[in-house]
Amino acid sequence: MSNIDIVRAGFAAYLAQDRHAIDRLLADDFVFTSPQDDHIDRATFLEVCFPTADRLRHQEILDMVEIDDEQVYVRYEYELTTGERHRNVEVQTVRNCRISEAQVYFGGRFPRE
Repeated sequence: MSNIDIVRAGFAAYLAQDRHAIDRLLADDFVFTSPQDDHIDRATFLEVCFPTADRLRHQEILDMVEIDDEQVYVRYEYELTTGERHRNVEVQTVRNCRISEAQVYFGGRFPRE
């Protein structure tokens, strides 16, 4: 699998809430950072962040590009069950075929087109 395939599989596992799949994809030393989470470890991510997919009505990956041999840039938009729509960017690091880091940058709301 390419790094893009691995990151895409991670997004799919999140949306499907497939714990078995995400366990295989995340490195043991996985670190997650967002404006709300400062370098949390794998266990905390799986407890706090992973179970939140039920708040989404829809998510679409807009861009996914390899930056270098390890990093993948992802831009996506999503709609919450409340109807709010947002766009975010992530940079995920893949080492040894597992996601070792995710850095999330929140975007603002955007209107329906």
